[in-house]
Amino acid sequence: MKMKIQSVHFTADAKLVDFIEKKLSKLDALNGNIQEVEVILRLENSGQVRDKIAEVKLHIPGASLFTKQTAKTFETSIEKSATTLRRQVIRFKERRGNARKRRSATA
Repeated sequence: MKMKIQSVHFTADAKLVDFIEKKLSKLDALNGNIQEVEVILRLENSGQVRDKIAEVKLHIPGASLFTKQTAKTFETSIEKSATTLRRQVIRFKERRGNARKRRSATA
């Protein structure tokens, strides 16, 4: 699984990059066909509070899964993204399995 991490208008430190890689590499255990993960980290300046936005795009053969999460820290937004993507990967696998069962039942 190839991972691209991009930070917009700031430099992500090694600790944050390691945290992202650790959290998102767990998704590979659910589906070994994950080809690439793209992570975009942004700072949202809305008033006094600067929220952190994490956009994560997961490329699987046959689909691209996407989530965008906002939180006070990048770690929290990455954790939310990992949870959302985990649900999406499980749902994708279930739909894929159901489609195969229907095809084999009609053949």
